[in-house]
Amino acid sequence: MTDDQALMEMALAEARRAGERGEVPIGAVVAIEGAVVAARHNERERTGDPTAHAEILALRDAAAAQGSSRLDGATLATTLEPCPMCAGAALTARVGRVVFAAEDPKAGACGTLYNLGADPRLNHNFDVVPGIGREESAALLRGFFAARR
Repeated sequence: MTDDQALMEMALAEARRAGERGEVPIGAVVAIEGAVVAARHNERERTGDPTAHAEILALRDAAAAQGSSRLDGATLATTLEPCPMCAGAALTARVGRVVFAAEDPKAGACGTLYNLGADPRLNHNFDVVPGIGREESAALLRGFFAARR
């Protein structure tokens, strides 16, 4: 198992926790130099906070753990392609890589609709690794939304 796969397994575990709590099943982890410093899942419903996406919460926790808003070289692994808000937060935090499982055709900002991580007009870029854990993440999302219809 690669490091990216191990990180995605942790993110998928967080996504499952989110689904069990009635949240959209999305999970995210942040690793710095191979060590996981944050792992979170969506908490929008519980908190009533529209910004409580898994990626935002994980980046906040990682910054707190590091004592800095700059997460140079960090890897953000998430079960769904980051939206513009989350990709923007990854840019602001200066992560080095974003690894995601399933593409988001409605809001994906790391290659599907937008590609914020590679926009030459911005003062930072990050590498994007799509598709790690795609099938499991997509199945979690499909099952969650099918149960609500």
